[in-house]
Amino acid sequence: MQYSLRKKVAASDFSEVVEETKEALKEQGFGILTVVDVQATLSQKLGVEYGQYIILGACNPPLAYQALQAEKEIGLFLPCNIIVYEENSEFFVSTILPTAAMNMLDNPALQKVAREVENKLRMVLDHIE
Repeated sequence: MQYSLRKKVAASDFSEVVEETKEALKEQGFGILTVVDVQATLSQKLGVEYGQYIILGACNPPLAYQALQAEKEIGLFLPCNIIVYEENSEFFVSTILPTAAMNMLDNPALQKVAREVENKLRMVLDHIE
């Protein structure tokens, strides 16, 4: 089962990819609620080395509100996570596939919201070079 959308980014700097991703999310109406630096956290908490990996917790308030109206427990799926990471000296941006995540819930109203969120996330990835 495919559960994500992923794009390889032709950039030379990791922080540039993170900033470009944040800007693309903003253009689609998403705010960044959380930023998790996985590399720093694993280093600090476990003393292990891990490549560059950032998790952005993004939220589009109008769509989140629609989802919450349709299903109170949907907060377990919010915010949408977008990851930016480096693998083999290449940069990737990946996001959850909302329609796949909502398939586990039997609520047609959520599918409509999921499609709208997914379309916006696709536009985010399309915008990132």
